[in-house]
Amino acid sequence: MAKIALVGASGNIGARVLDEALSRGHTVTGIVRNPEKLAARAGLSVVKADISEPGSAAEAIRGADVLVVSIRWSDNAAQVLATARLAGVKRLLVVVGAGSLETSPGVRVLDMPDFPAAWRPGSEAAARALQTFRDEKAIDWVAFSPSQNIGPGERTGKFRIGGDQLLRDANGESKISREDFAVAIVDEIETQQRHRQRVTVGY
Repeated sequence: MAKIALVGASGNIGARVLDEALSRGHTVTGIVRNPEKLAARAGLSVVKADISEPGSAAEAIRGADVLVVSIRWSDNAAQVLATARLAGVKRLLVVVGAGSLETSPGVRVLDMPDFPAAWRPGSEAAARALQTFRDEKAIDWVAFSPSQNIGPGERTGKFRIGGDQLLRDANGESKISREDFAVAIVDEIETQQRHRQRVTVGY
């Protein structure tokens, strides 16, 4: 069983990763700014820390087999890497959103004319974070992008894994439930199949 440090454990995706990991018998240290958002559970330790302060966050993460980060990006990817280095964690899984996926060669989701303006700052920040991770040579990272539409839904355990291109189903829709997205992340924690690459998850 893995010792998982999870930053953003109370968020929409982080909470599902927490549920999935605990259900499989892993132990999780939830790194959050507001510990009261996480109820006590078997296998879960909750630590108040901020990833923007690598020194304090690293203390909570030290000893983990893997660091999973699901946060709002704001040019803070370098701080995430600094935290992992200080903690001595060699394996890093990060959620970077769908905006940087390609809908066609050289054209990203966030480049499409109908891309919502309100989402652009966060998506562009996530795209910059992805580039920061791609420049990283020492830490074994994997970046996870969901499909274009992700929301609460069913845990089916049935989905496809892609690379840098947006996945669409037989009806042309690009979607994944938060629950199945979490399954894919915990699967990777267990199998360690991918290294220094971005993957996407979709139906």
